[in-house]
Formats: sequence, C-alpha cells, structure tokens
Amino acid sequence: MLTVERAIEQTGAPTGRPIERLDVREMGPPQPLKRTLETLVEMDEGVLVQYNDRVPQFLYPKLDDRGYEYETLETDDAVVTAIWE
Repeated sequence: MLTVERAIEQTGAPTGRPIERLDVREMGPPQPLKRTLETLVEMDEGVLVQYNDRVPQFLYPKLDDRGYEYETLETDDAVVTAIWE
C-alpha cells in the first residue's frame, strides 16, 4: 500500500503539516463521505489522507463547496485521496 508520506509527495498536498489517516475501504455508502467530512471539521490545518476502494466521486463536490483542495491517486491496493485547506 502507498504510504502516507509517499502519497503526500506525489500530490500537491503541503508538507510539514499534521497528517490524519482515514481508511474507509470497508465502509458502505454513505459512511465514507460522512466520516471524511466529519474528520475534516475536527482537523486543524492538517492533511487528511483517505484510503478508499473506489474514487470518491460524490465527495469532490462537497470538498469544492467547502474550499478544500484534494488530489487522488489510484494504486493497486487503494484509491488514496489527500485533502487539505
């Protein structure tokens, strides 16, 4: 699996910030969306790295509406999305 550090290096996510990991691969909809948004609200200026089993297409409009930046990488093990303000 792609490590968090490697995921951040391969995206435009800022370095030097606290990192939160969230693995939602075993969750059914709408839990990944809900958990991701809840986690972002609780975070302070960090980077959230979400591991999913699919591209979080319904999450993207919510992130856009809230002013977050994000980038998704597809690997053999997971779909990894880095999210930051």
